[in-house]
Amino acid sequence: MESAVVASLLLFLFVGWSHVAEAQLPIPAKIDGFVYKRAPVWGHSVVVEAFFDPMCPDSRDSWPPLKKALKHYSSRLSVVVHPFPLPYHSNAFIACRALHIANKLNTSSTFPLLELFFKQQEKYYNTPTYNMSRASIIHHISKLAVRAIGKDSLSAVQSGFNDSQTDAAARISFKYGCSRGVTGTPYFFFNGMPLSDSGSALDYKGWKGIIDPLLGM
Repeated sequence: MESAVVASLLLFLFVGWSHVAEAQLPIPAKIDGFVYKRAPVWGHSVVVEAFFDPMCPDSRDSWPPLKKALKHYSSRLSVVVHPFPLPYHSNAFIACRALHIANKLNTSSTFPLLELFFKQQEKYYNTPTYNMSRASIIHHISKLAVRAIGKDSLSAVQSGFNDSQTDAAARISFKYGCSRGVTGTPYFFFNGMPLSDSGSALDYKGWKGIIDPLLGM
């Protein structure tokens, strides 16, 4: 009797696993992520992929030294930022969706909006927004996005939150990170290989220590 129960359980697990294994993640029309200053990603440069949560303090602290490295290495370094909303940051998904809306309306506004999120981050933490409705949070974030996109863009931004395509894009960003094994933010890949100590902010010295050897410096 016990062997029959065990056999049935194993069959159930096998069938369940096979369905999970066969499930196809949604394939986006173009590769996920926002390329900083639309630099050529594949070529002679070192490619850094950064998975950032706009509501993550470590993501915020990682961005200034990474920008400094970008300025230093110029065309020898390319950066792709993937929005990755952590589920325990209540407003992260809304913020990531706003980044996709900004990118759709005006590609040059995407990184200025990301930097605005980093500067205004504490206003959107879980505790300060605990008693706010989702609609109210979206309204506040929409007004913040206008500062990056343009003063006449409020209605377009608000409409973007009713657009199923921006919702799908934000979901794909999260699933893309999961498919790459991303477990937290910031999370970095160098030329496709994960950085072993991802999860905390890298300072400028840390960036140079990794990139210089890759460029033979």
